[in-house]
Amino acid sequence: MNVDIEKANQKVIDKIQAGNPVLKGIGTVGENVPEVHKKMILHAGPPVEWEDMSGPTRGAVIGGLIYEGLAKDEDEARALAASGEIEFDPWHEHSGVGPMAGVATVSMPVWIVENTTEGGQAYCTFNEGLGKVLRYGAYAPDVIDHLKWMENELAPVLTETLAQLDNEINLKSIIAEALEMGDEVHNRNRAATSLFYRRITPALLETDFNVDKKKKVLEFIDSNDHFFLNLSMPAAKSMIQVAEGIEGSSILTVLARNGTETGIKIAGLGDQWFTAKAPVPEGLLFSGYDKDDACADIGDSTITETVGLGAFSMAASPAIVKFVGGSVEDAFNFTRKMYEICEDESENFKVATLDFRGAPTGVNLLKVCELDITPQINTGIAHKEPGIGQIGAGLVQAPMKCFEQALEAFAAKYA
Repeated sequence: MNVDIEKANQKVIDKIQAGNPVLKGIGTVGENVPEVHKKMILHAGPPVEWEDMSGPTRGAVIGGLIYEGLAKDEDEARALAASGEIEFDPWHEHSGVGPMAGVATVSMPVWIVENTTEGGQAYCTFNEGLGKVLRYGAYAPDVIDHLKWMENELAPVLTETLAQLDNEINLKSIIAEALEMGDEVHNRNRAATSLFYRRITPALLETDFNVDKKKKVLEFIDSNDHFFLNLSMPAAKSMIQVAEGIEGSSILTVLARNGTETGIKIAGLGDQWFTAKAPVPEGLLFSGYDKDDACADIGDSTITETVGLGAFSMAASPAIVKFVGGSVEDAFNFTRKMYEICEDESENFKVATLDFRGAPTGVNLLKVCELDITPQINTGIAHKEPGIGQIGAGLVQAPMKCFEQALEAFAAKYA
């Protein structure tokens, strides 16, 4: 097929630059996410079945089945998951994203984010906080209780809060401002969460809920520096998914991991996944754990990197090294390195510490393979066994094998 790759890539970049993610509301997986049913579980990363799932993904599936009342305990959940009755599908196949294990079931509340310039919606569940939570593979009774509180109290309060606002919340502007305040809006969301908190608090106080419920919601958001992560992810997804299927483009549209494999998609190759064994991150581990305890790289949160956030903007967030490891100079070098494999610089997301240079945006498959440089990722680290949860945070690079496979397919189609 004879196409102008450079022109196709510019079309993708133009769509990313023009994208305007806005928070439209709150729904549920079952009611709002396309083509999901009661016995379907969405997960992070490329397709994977029960027998090949990593420990955290299995743990989150167990918790999801208990949460939905499809199983009463761990043994029943394991048997059901292995029975073939449950359909497992990637979040990315349903216009959504899930952090870490990424598991979502029909009753869970979701953010609904719309790209108001390019069209389309993207979805993500709410952030539970750190520690022993479902997305890290924990499924103890208190984990399930917390999820039920999010469904029955947090979601209704926030739904009425959004209804009280005079204007919709523009996530793009929050992200841009948070970058200038020291976030990279993947593993550091302190500024973005604070900006969101300021935006909603007056409206929340005007809702009809009792003081105790309102106080608990505000305290939860205030105590959870990662609360905005589950908004930055669908914001990024909404900006990049409009590029899927653009003929001739070699720009990356998906970068995702499930703890077993890392998978990518390329704009000009549509829905085709290219996968390789997921590497284990190097980083800072909590006391009592070592690298042998760590699960391989996991989660859809690397969707942020596809539009120039996360590790691509680490220079904007030198304090992130205290969470994921490395040095301040490393943070600057990671961002500088990513410019080499990207097609352009963001017109919207600026890196103040690099004299307000635009963040590296639009990973080009051809440059990755030519220069032998793969995307840098910063990430949380889950224990490799189900039920334990987070044990640290760190750094990792996407495996080159994914890109080599994609290059072969790209060459076969467009040579």
